[in-house]
Amino acid sequence: MGADASPSQSITGHLRGALNTCRGAWSHIARLALDIALPALCVACREPVDGEGVCAKCWAKLSFIAPPFCPKLGIPFVYDPGPGMLSMEAISDPPAYARARAAVRYDGVARTLVHALKYQDRTDLAPTMGRWMARAGRELLDQADVMIPVPLHWRRGWSRRYNQSGALARSIERQSGVRVAAEVLRRVRQTQQQIGLSRSQRAANVQGAFRVATVSQSEIQGRRVVLIDDVLTSGATVDACARALLRAKAAQVDVLVFARVVDAHKAPI
Repeated sequence: MGADASPSQSITGHLRGALNTCRGAWSHIARLALDIALPALCVACREPVDGEGVCAKCWAKLSFIAPPFCPKLGIPFVYDPGPGMLSMEAISDPPAYARARAAVRYDGVARTLVHALKYQDRTDLAPTMGRWMARAGRELLDQADVMIPVPLHWRRGWSRRYNQSGALARSIERQSGVRVAAEVLRRVRQTQQQIGLSRSQRAANVQGAFRVATVSQSEIQGRRVVLIDDVLTSGATVDACARALLRAKAAQVDVLVFARVVDAHKAPI
């Protein structure tokens, strides 16, 4: 305040400063009270935890996928067969996409997380799940031009109110910086739920169900795409998506999911 300020202006300035100090103190107290009243909870079992993520008990039940695994399908190997060795599944029935990676096996806590995100409006889980996906798919994301979430049919999207794959993709976008193009790929035919279908039935169910919008083909042509989904089971859905993207002249399509099914009775290698 200038030297010629009146006494009333000086008093007003001091009062304003004191008021701002009180506001800051009350804001800090309010945040502290909220943290005490609403402690961070485990994203799986909702027990209180220090920080964010999962509690120690649930963390121990998550089966994170790490090398060695099939370089094409991302299926974990029982032992390391050497560089470049493919799983029998990749050799006998190679997919349209180039590579697939998953953060965890689809069992136990992972299933709880996926079902909560997908069916129980637990979009608060997406940041944690997306962070694990970004770490698992770092190799794919470092080489990617764009990410595309597997789309829902508009009727299912209307009833569910959000696309869980889109929520995961936006979280990964914040982690990796790779742009999300959510409107490029469309599900043009409503399909029945894949749950309970055989492998061949799953493939038939999604055949021709996806298409790249004509106005969006320039966003795909010559680009390296990473498809984002929550779970990889037979791979029929992401394979159908990959074929649609490759028809639109994508240079390469990779797949990144939160969890993948690993058949313990058919352990690769």
